[in-house]
Amino acid sequence: MGGGATRLYGTLTQTLGSSSSPLSLPPSYLDPHQAAVSNLDPDFCQQRKGSSVCPPDSGELLRQCEEALRDQPPRLHRKFVLLSDGDSSPHSPIRVMQWNILAQALGEGVDNFVQCPQEALSWSRRKFLILEEILTYRPHILCLQEVDHYHDTFQPVLAGLGYNSHFCPKPWSPCLNVEGNNGPDGCALFFDQSRFELLDSVNVQLSAMMIPTNQVAVVTTLRCRSTGRCVCVAVTHLKARSGWEWLRSAQGSDLLWHLQNLVQKLADRSAGNAGGDIPLLICGDFNAVPTEEVYRRFAASPLGLDSACKKLSQDGSTEPEYTTWKIRATGECCSTLDYVWYTKSTLKVDAVLDMPTEEQIGPNRLPSFIYPSDHLSLVCDFSFQEKE
Repeated sequence: MGGGATRLYGTLTQTLGSSSSPLSLPPSYLDPHQAAVSNLDPDFCQQRKGSSVCPPDSGELLRQCEEALRDQPPRLHRKFVLLSDGDSSPHSPIRVMQWNILAQALGEGVDNFVQCPQEALSWSRRKFLILEEILTYRPHILCLQEVDHYHDTFQPVLAGLGYNSHFCPKPWSPCLNVEGNNGPDGCALFFDQSRFELLDSVNVQLSAMMIPTNQVAVVTTLRCRSTGRCVCVAVTHLKARSGWEWLRSAQGSDLLWHLQNLVQKLADRSAGNAGGDIPLLICGDFNAVPTEEVYRRFAASPLGLDSACKKLSQDGSTEPEYTTWKIRATGECCSTLDYVWYTKSTLKVDAVLDMPTEEQIGPNRLPSFIYPSDHLSLVCDFSFQEKE
């Protein structure tokens, strides 16, 4: 690591009380303020005379990540595919990033990425790669899964850059079974406070046949400061592994039920608005290929949803070939499991970040020295459809 890895900034002393769920947190996480101050990753905090911390600048923070990674191979270079039809919005687009960042405890202790050097899985490297990816695209809305360094890294660092956030840990996170873990993993939703105002946020423990499961969602309602329009954003991570298709379908149905109820409540509060007028964004690692029932349920939902990354295909109706590509002891897996769903009647897709090629990813697949997760980030630019 470069010497720059020890210089970082952040308004890191904000409490986390309203942004964390009480579900199954270890004792050290029950006092969020203590977690923010005492457990802060030392690479992301610098003491200054007369004050505890120095506020960050996103450009400087990105440069620092690059400095810390200067001896590493070049990272993936991806380009946006522009989809504008000339009917441009008078307002700047809303950038959304969806990403399963790979829980540190799982990457090092459970997932068994046989072609990935152990050094590439170390948190001392991965944290800079993850932050570099986020800062490169600087989304207004950031939806993450498998977050097990929320309190000591992502919440305080991104709060210093102007993001508010909400975190929901899994009730029985597999990370807790790994020696030396950093707490449970879960879903986290961040939003740029200069672009959005928080109206409400709830953590949802997804159910199947009315029985609570280990999968969760964060559902946040925001108001766009430039347009005054509301948008509901959800982030989730459904059950993994083959053989659990029925459970993923049930969890997806439960999330859709929650969102339909929320949209109806929002519509009822706004006189004259129909339920379909509330824009929805649903980001997640669904652990489901496009032929699975849970995918079909979202595609056929009365909420009028479509998958943004289909826009990368020539006909606009086919998902990318892969959003995850890994090699485990059980074999190679190249699949599309991650999605950004949106309401077609209220939002339009202006641009989508393309997928790296097989050659760019390399023969050892992901994660690697050039990319910190086995899942690729999905980045999309949206704008509100003009009301008629």
